[in-house]
Amino acid sequence: MDFVLFGIQGSGKGTQSKFLAEKFNLKIFEMGGQLRILAQEDSELGKKIKNIIEAGHLVPTDVVMEIIENFIKNIPENTDVLFDGIPRSLEQAEQFNALMEKSNRQFAGVYFELSKEEAIRRLTTRRMCKICKTIYPAAYMNNTCTCGGELITRADDNIASIENRINAFFNETMPIISAYESKNIIIKVDALPPIEKVTESMMEKVEMFLVKSS
Repeated sequence: MDFVLFGIQGSGKGTQSKFLAEKFNLKIFEMGGQLRILAQEDSELGKKIKNIIEAGHLVPTDVVMEIIENFIKNIPENTDVLFDGIPRSLEQAEQFNALMEKSNRQFAGVYFELSKEEAIRRLTTRRMCKICKTIYPAAYMNNTCTCGGELITRADDNIASIENRINAFFNETMPIISAYESKNIIIKVDALPPIEKVTESMMEKVEMFLVKSS
């Protein structure tokens, strides 16, 4: 079974995705990473994406679906996927659902629940390594990354920018989560506890879901 990750920024979704992928042997599809890879390819799709990015435009939904379909076709048979960063709107969700059905792939969403207030607190106090881009929470007291890089505050981690991103999540992505919840394909995970506790809860709930779905 494939999984789709949802979570407000600051919920730890990116950290938990690595644990989930490792545990269940999932191939990670991360939209930003796929765009960068394809833009360097000398293919028709690669050239199309490169032109869109260089023009400073957002990638249209139909092209996003083409990217996902291309990804699915190029992974080994019987490989389960962890989708991160897609779908982001109801329009994308409708086309994503259709593509998954066409590809005969079952999926469930994993939603990391966190309040807006806690998300803002985390995002305004976290720091990022200048070299490897690893994110560190406020509790991390050193001023350097494990790779030796200097820890800095991200330019877009200011209140105005953070609130815009959070509002976009609630306005555009929450309706998808509600729609999937009505179909009983959403696994909710409390993202407030420490990382280890969130991981433990996530694994337990995903395993329970898989047992029920089998």
